[in-house]
Amino acid sequence: MLHDHARIHLQAGAGGNGSASFRREAHVPRGGPDGGDGGRGGDVVLLCDDSLRDLQSFRRKAVYRAGQGGYGEGSQRHGADGETLTIRVPPGTEAIGQAGPAGEEGDLEGRRWELLKDGQRAIVAKGGPGGKGNKRFATATRQAPRFAERGLPGEEGWLELKLKLLADVGLVGLPNAGKSSLLTRLTRAAPKVANYPFTTLSPVLGVLDDGERQLVVADIPGLIEGASVGAGLGHDFLAHVERTRLLVHVLDVAPEISGGEDSDAVGNHATIEHELAAHDERLARLPRVLALSKGDLVTEARAREAAAEWEGRLGENVPVIVTSSATGAGLDQLAGELSRLVAPRGASEGDGVIDQAGAGGPSSTSTAGAHAEEDLAEYMVFRPAAGKGFQIERTGEGSFAVKGKGIERLLQRYDIENEDAMAYLEERLRRIGVLGALEAEGFQPGDELEVAGVTFELDPDAPA
Repeated sequence: MLHDHARIHLQAGAGGNGSASFRREAHVPRGGPDGGDGGRGGDVVLLCDDSLRDLQSFRRKAVYRAGQGGYGEGSQRHGADGETLTIRVPPGTEAIGQAGPAGEEGDLEGRRWELLKDGQRAIVAKGGPGGKGNKRFATATRQAPRFAERGLPGEEGWLELKLKLLADVGLVGLPNAGKSSLLTRLTRAAPKVANYPFTTLSPVLGVLDDGERQLVVADIPGLIEGASVGAGLGHDFLAHVERTRLLVHVLDVAPEISGGEDSDAVGNHATIEHELAAHDERLARLPRVLALSKGDLVTEARAREAAAEWEGRLGENVPVIVTSSATGAGLDQLAGELSRLVAPRGASEGDGVIDQAGAGGPSSTSTAGAHAEEDLAEYMVFRPAAGKGFQIERTGEGSFAVKGKGIERLLQRYDIENEDAMAYLEERLRRIGVLGALEAEGFQPGDELEVAGVTFELDPDAPA
């Protein structure tokens, strides 16, 4: 069974704390600060691996953590960076950041990546920065800083993985239209084949080799009316058609015996085409080949007549070929049309590396085959702009709250029980403009201030 969905939780490594250390050596009674920096936490990276074909490995493990950064030490010894965690995924994997099971927000929510080519990498969760050692805070007026920064936690959150097959040709049609048998004869695939609906419950890939190049052909499980709105397994099946470059609509020619515009075949054809267009308008623009299957069940004369009727309905842009998986009739002609209509893929697809882009801009693009130029935006990678700025709220008499992701992360850096650290924090808050905004709201020295659930007092008028 093809496993094409997975949901995993990622946690990048936390940064290591900086060290508050002073040089202690013989004959050096007043050694200066020599605390080293903490190491950066490890990233979580998705790596596109062409040796993988589905997401089955994620059924055994759902939580992934990268390595934490090492702590800084005295003598300016910096902590080691945390080990990067690399997670391998098959080509065609789409990764979407989501909220947690109870709706809680995560750092990955709203982000999206697509990995299409072997070797592509996507940094999906960045490790936390390490804290600075006290050596970094020494100045002419602060010669013995007795504080250091703490490392920050790495990004974490839930990621949904979806696999969309990277096939050149997709076989579509109603259940029991003969797609599996056709794939068996055209390629080296060996799908389960039987004479009843829904034999194929997951996509099957085969390779068509014409002697000069190979085409990947996918047998997409049978679609039914309402597939585009989720009937049956419609959404799951239609997703695998999205990246194909040519569709072969397989239609059972046997119902054509009755003939006429009201025949079952006409209605069956219309049903599939409607569901494809309703799922994605781009699918309606993909080139088509109509394969009238099971040609051995009708007379040769009737098969030629049916082909002529369909050529009249569809026009000269859609080749119509009568095929028979039992006798092999029409298969060489069909293989030739596929090789003719599917242009060779470009030598390069994507730049091999996908990373996050700041402020909501694209960092790289990767295209799937011969997509039209206007579709390229679908394959860009975006990172929502990080929350900037802050808001001041009066929460009571003599108490205020400051909200803002940047301010909250700044508070995480320092020990509020350390007087030197708090003096430096106040200095930072003044430079950022937080203290000015508080004073404009009526903040007085000694009033309580709450940031990220932590309450403490600030005295802006006290000497730093």
